[in-house]
Amino acid sequence: MKLFAIETGNLKLDGGAMFGVVPKVMWSKVYPADENNLCNWAMRCLLIDDGERAILIDNGIGDKQDEKFLKHYYLNGDFSLEFSLKEHGYTFDDITDMILTHLHFDHCGGSIKYNEKGELVPAFKNATYWVSKAQYEWATNPNRREKASFLKENIFPIKESGQLNLIEEEGEIIPNIYVKIFNGHTNGQVIPHIKVNGKTIAFMADLLPSTAHIPMPWVMSYDTKPLLTLKDKERFFKEALKEDVILFFEHDLYNECCTLQMTDKGVRVKDTFKLKELF
Repeated sequence: MKLFAIETGNLKLDGGAMFGVVPKVMWSKVYPADENNLCNWAMRCLLIDDGERAILIDNGIGDKQDEKFLKHYYLNGDFSLEFSLKEHGYTFDDITDMILTHLHFDHCGGSIKYNEKGELVPAFKNATYWVSKAQYEWATNPNRREKASFLKENIFPIKESGQLNLIEEEGEIIPNIYVKIFNGHTNGQVIPHIKVNGKTIAFMADLLPSTAHIPMPWVMSYDTKPLLTLKDKERFFKEALKEDVILFFEHDLYNECCTLQMTDKGVRVKDTFKLKELF
């Protein structure tokens, strides 16, 4: 099994929104912001090749939104989904399975593209799209708080294509790829766990956007149920510490992976490293 970090570019988001009730005087020491209080975040995906399938977890913001929408997020960086896949020898058509942790636009925007007729179609024409049933139902009947993050052009064409496969419960969905479901950030967010070479790698999505979010109270304002996020983190940490799980970060611009340790201050980072250092 081969694993590749797939960079799709970066976006900027308000630091206060990303760190919730944590004061800027604290979070700015561990994650920098610019003069406008904006922090730069990766949109890093994960490609898994098991010899029979090419599985991609999340796919970034995509390139089909108009300038009016994108200008709010100050996209930057030298990478795109297409470029990063090609760098490792893959094309969109090689992807057999597309696992979406949830349906916020910065995680699933690359799912859909415009074809030559101007029609919205799946960007991965040969892939099965995996989404939790709870998240799909939540996203297609959005609450007022999350509505702006669930773009219908990213979601409904997947169902219309016949390529959508809904995950109803935790467990193995593809050999050596297991999903666990967490509900604090958004209902039905799946966190894939990949078993490889005797190790377990967890794709953290928005359960833990960065190493800076590891301390228990450091919860995003974007989370719909922040108190539930605390329980989600506690459940994840208990299992991760016991099984020595490696965390792979989607949004941390500065740290790709880390391991955890228990300290007198609670769970903290043990070591940070790049995915390629493991293999």
